[in-house]
Amino acid sequence: MARKILHVDLDAFFCSVEELLNPGLRGKAFVVGGSPEGRGVVASASYAARALGIRSAMPTAQALAKAPGLIVLSSRHDLYQEHSRKVMEFLRQSAPLMEQLSIDEAFLDLSDDPRPGAEIARALQAEIQRRFELPTSWGVASNKLVAKIAAQVGKPRGLIVVPEGQEAAFLRPLPVSMLWGVGPKTEQALAKVGVRTIGDLAALPTETLRRLLGDHGIELASRAKGVDERPVVAEHAARSMSAERTFPKDVGDEEELLRTLLRLSERVGRRLRKAGLAGRTIRIKLRWPDFTTLTRQTRLEQPTNRDRRIYEEAVRLLRGVWRKGRKIRLLGVGIVDLGPPVH
Repeated sequence: MARKILHVDLDAFFCSVEELLNPGLRGKAFVVGGSPEGRGVVASASYAARALGIRSAMPTAQALAKAPGLIVLSSRHDLYQEHSRKVMEFLRQSAPLMEQLSIDEAFLDLSDDPRPGAEIARALQAEIQRRFELPTSWGVASNKLVAKIAAQVGKPRGLIVVPEGQEAAFLRPLPVSMLWGVGPKTEQALAKVGVRTIGDLAALPTETLRRLLGDHGIELASRAKGVDERPVVAEHAARSMSAERTFPKDVGDEEELLRTLLRLSERVGRRLRKAGLAGRTIRIKLRWPDFTTLTRQTRLEQPTNRDRRIYEEAVRLLRGVWRKGRKIRLLGVGIVDLGPPVH
């Protein structure tokens, strides 16, 4: 029996909540983000702001330079979390299996429901609008990968259905950057061999992909054909994620310690993103040559799963307890207080 997987995305979620509380913002160019005076970035942009070229993760100062009349609102994460909680609880009650992917995204497995996927999604979309006054976009497909991309294609307020057997045809004309696992570096590498669309990637010979991207290229080729066997998982059990390294010889060289911190931070960040999680508390672990072990930690204002943020905080914690030249036997990086990422 074909699976019936639905992906739901709360459109411009932070901005939609702000519009709900202040209807005067509707239709205006505004963002939720950090202060332009510091290193603040845009967390969410209204669709009117997006039409001016404003995007999430753009520095707030850059966004204001691009659109001088832009309204900037400070993030109210607790408020967004409460609205998310209500919608996600409704979704849990609406499907046998629901997997929350982030604060504003979820997968539903309704394979046993006799109704067509489009009918189910349309009913849920209308009910979320009625109950919570929040717009959503939906993708319906036979697997998670294609359902998520379908929801992206249909934004905002869209509903896209990809029939079983049509996955590759649906993906073929889309930009390769929409495929899960294709970041900026991979996109650049693929562009050098003429790959611009997902269809281009699917058509590349296996050996070309292996030579270009290694085993990762083979995985991408499978995804480009619309293949994804991952199940919808009801809950993530992980409460923390960490990585550590015991050095073959005690290390006191600052550059080597910082390189190790970077690799450990990247490993933790990669695992968090793969699990669809982020953490609010970053910690480091050190063991001196005499086997004395200590930990230090810092709590962030917002959860993160970004390598660079984890690394920067880990470096700051290290420098708070380590003096140059002192040797270290073991170094570790971890993140706790896990939950959905903030977008």
